Amino acid sequence: MSDCCNSGKKVLVYACSGGANVAEIADRAARELMFQGKASMFCLAGIGAGLQGMIQSARDADVNLLIDGCSLDCAKKCFERAGLTNFVQFRVTDLGVEKVKGVRAEPEQIEQALAAARDALTEA
Repeated sequence: MSDCCNSGKKVLVYACSGGANVAEIADRAARELMFQGKASMFCLAGIGAGLQGMIQSARDADVNLLIDGCSLDCAKKCFERAGLTNFVQFRVTDLGVEKVKGVRAEPEQIEQALAAARDALTEA
C-alpha cells in the first residue's frame, strides 16, 4: 500500500458498510477521496474482525478517517474495540441527511459528505 496523500501523511479512509442510503454516501465519498489521491481506502471489516495486520496498518497511519453513516457509529466502535485512537470521524446523518433504507444516495449528498471528509482531513 502506498502512502497517501495529505501533505505526505499516510492517510487511510474507512466507510460505513450498512444497507441504508447513508452507508452508500459514506462509501462513495471514501472512494472519491481515494480516486482523488487524498487517501487510501482501507477495509473496515478487517478492523472489526480483529485482523492484526490491518489493525497494525491503522495504528501506523498518520490519519485514519472514519465516515460513519449514522449515530450507531459502527466504524468508530470497530476502532475503539481494536484499541485504536488515532482517528477522526464524522457521521453522514450529522450533515442533515436522513437515514433511509432502499433509497439511493443523491449526488449532492455525496458531494456534501466529500466536502466534510476534506474538512476533517484538513483539521487532522
